[in-house]
Amino acid sequence: MALERIQKIIARSGMCSRRDADILIQQGRVTVNGKVAEAGERAEAERDHVKVDGKALKRPEPKRYLLLYKPTAVVTTCDDPEGRTTVVDLLRGAVRERVFPVGRLDYHSEGLLILTNDGDLAAAISHPRFGVVRQYLAKIRGDLTAEQRAKLMRGTTIDGHRVKPHSLHRVRVTREAGNSWWQIEVTEGRTHEVRELFFRSGHHVQRLQRTAIGPVRDDTLAPGELRFLTADEVAALQAACEGRKPRRKAPQRAKRPSRKRSPGPA
Repeated sequence: MALERIQKIIARSGMCSRRDADILIQQGRVTVNGKVAEAGERAEAERDHVKVDGKALKRPEPKRYLLLYKPTAVVTTCDDPEGRTTVVDLLRGAVRERVFPVGRLDYHSEGLLILTNDGDLAAAISHPRFGVVRQYLAKIRGDLTAEQRAKLMRGTTIDGHRVKPHSLHRVRVTREAGNSWWQIEVTEGRTHEVRELFFRSGHHVQRLQRTAIGPVRDDTLAPGELRFLTADEVAALQAACEGRKPRRKAPQRAKRPSRKRSPGPA
């Protein structure tokens, strides 16, 4: 097994976050093979003995990846102070490990949601900089005019962040009901992003369904149903995240100070 930073090993054990693990290391409360750990030190989780306050860490749990079709009127959290049904309640003991939802799907929306205990993959899927595309179907009353569609595609600002759709096209129009369905793809994953994009273009979203997360989609799941992701789906998600990682800028070379020639003899 590869060497990893100690704070990552501690976080993966479920004891605390990486940031809190950093603090524990700085406080001298972490040891590796009996020696006090230093900041930036690396270890092998399977071979080295990492302890916090003299207690050995729990062995890392196996990684679990589930795909759930979240129904409406369910909150995308692990618990809810108001006593509403959460996505974790829908797991029905499917896994022993503690898993958590990746990103958010608001209370009135439905569709695909990934739950996992793989913090690294969850962070990559959720963070806008990795550009993982989320696909939705949105139903609105009426239709978008050319002007409204152009405005929606220009994007908007939500909580200080500029967001704009990755793509947008009309799927169908129900003439008798006066509704239209639109497929929209976004990469930001901001709260209520799709609803806000339509609202600021002049339309309320009546129904919102997430149909794909990156390369993962499943048209067979009914609301409340779930399944494990296949190994190929997990690999495809990881590849989608890795393919979008921002390139590190090459360090700029320091400019050499210009050498002024000393004036010659007068």
